Amino acid sequence: MAAQAEPSASAFDTAKLVLAVGVIIAGIVGFYYFSAHALLYRVLGMLGVAGVAIALIYNTAMGGTIWEFLKESRMEVRKVIWPTRQETVQATLVVVALVFLVGLILWLLDMFLFWGISSMTGQKV
Repeated sequence: MAAQAEPSASAFDTAKLVLAVGVIIAGIVGFYYFSAHALLYRVLGMLGVAGVAIALIYNTAMGGTIWEFLKESRMEVRKVIWPTRQETVQATLVVVALVFLVGLILWLLDMFLFWGISSMTGQKV
């Protein structure tokens, strides 16, 4: 892995982040303030507000770092060798069978311990 220097956050970046949070809060307040209007328009307004907030965040050093992380994550996901449908079904069946078996063992253990303790104390239920 290549070593990368951490970009320092400037006061302008901090102002953009605060502005993005303010835009989101204003969008939420506006969503409820305009409750008399159709839900479709309010949802479209919220999507627009979210777009503006994301654009503000993207233009900061932290936003650039997050974007690079997402791109690298996508490249890593492409490298994953996913199991076939048959392998997935077989693994699922093994897990279900083992859960059932462990549940049965624990039920039997509980039953025998309860029987042993009740016979030692003389209590019958």
